Amino acid sequence: MHICKSTRQPTHITKMTSKDLTKEAPASPRIRTGGYALLARLADKGRAEIAGHGGEYHYDCPLDNYLFTFKGITGADVKKVIASGASDTEIASWLDKNGLSKSPEEVQAWSDGVEAARPFANPDMKEWFVGVCAEASIDPATSTLFDYLEADDRISFAK
Repeated sequence: MHICKSTRQPTHITKMTSKDLTKEAPASPRIRTGGYALLARLADKGRAEIAGHGGEYHYDCPLDNYLFTFKGITGADVKKVIASGASDTEIASWLDKNGLSKSPEEVQAWSDGVEAARPFANPDMKEWFVGVCAEASIDPATSTLFDYLEADDRISFAK
């Protein structure tokens, strides 16, 4: 079971520049744009889904919704910004101006927290995390969710 992967078909096509997620992974969830963890990754997934080459990746998944919930916005709100051709930096600027107001310190604390998240410590996620970590050959007791995502991306695109 892969987190945030899907086989959904695109709803419309645009000519924006995007990664082909059938051939390469989206950005690491650790990359911070405007201070926001996850933003570069979810933007890659959104662009790829719009362009019709999202592969197994799914935009507006539970992972993406960590950021959407933190800002009090929806995936559909951000997808409109992505579809406009906005860069990651422009999306971050849009986030700063929309949804719940967050200080740079709050954004940093949230990003630090989501990057440090350890599903193994969460009783509701532990069994799932142990299983996916076994598939990725990483230790669930010492791995973060981001560690798993990066390992899964490497495995998915190993040559």
